[in-house]
Amino acid sequence: MAVKVFYNIYKNKLSLNYTRNALFFSLFIGLFFISSNLSAQFNERPVLNLETEDEPLLNWGYYLGFNQYDFKFSYINNAPDILVEKSIGFNVGLIGELRLNNHLDLRFEPGLSYTSRNLGFTGFTEERDAIREVKSTYINFPLLLKASTKRLGNWKPYLVGGVSTSMNLGSNETSLDDNSAGTFRMKKSVYNYEIGFGIDFYLEYFKFSPSIRGVFALTDELVKDVDPNSPWTGNIDMMQTRGLFINFTFE
Repeated sequence: MAVKVFYNIYKNKLSLNYTRNALFFSLFIGLFFISSNLSAQFNERPVLNLETEDEPLLNWGYYLGFNQYDFKFSYINNAPDILVEKSIGFNVGLIGELRLNNHLDLRFEPGLSYTSRNLGFTGFTEERDAIREVKSTYINFPLLLKASTKRLGNWKPYLVGGVSTSMNLGSNETSLDDNSAGTFRMKKSVYNYEIGFGIDFYLEYFKFSPSIRGVFALTDELVKDVDPNSPWTGNIDMMQTRGLFINFTFE
């Protein structure tokens, strides 16, 4: 029966991989079609768009994107790893940017991220005990420093990094039920550090910025079961989120 449970996890993972590949293929096709517009930005002597875009003290915008969240586990004793089945989620949020100088900007990016993860635990014969679905809706509050190069025609690479706090609306932290009743509990507040890179493209009417960013929790997110010897949480020393964001910013 245990083999059947983990076969089902593997089968679900194959289905997830197919969906993920289809999503990235669609994303690639979309980027291919807009590349004809962006390719003009790399000409040696392009017509400069939005020449004064970066001069105001304050800039505003919004972003849309995708995410993939994972967990990093630390264990008290050596034991089989907890399996994590990841999925593709989405991000949406606003941007407020304070210009510090020609190369540095302070950014505040409040937003919402939705994700879902399945955890597979060993030692069980029933699927209802071996698998826990963890759905999370995070309200994120990142404070970031953006370091840009000199503008090169109509594009400008940058690095971004900073800290953030997240509020998990689906944490179940205050639930009286734990894994013995089928409820996986997490802490509501999480503190993270973030680091990433991207490129600003100055188009005719707006600035478009694709970026990739990693999000790494600094705090333990696990709320342990009441039973200290719980087969689900008893051997976990720490559980921390790891996330990958692909965002598309419009300013």
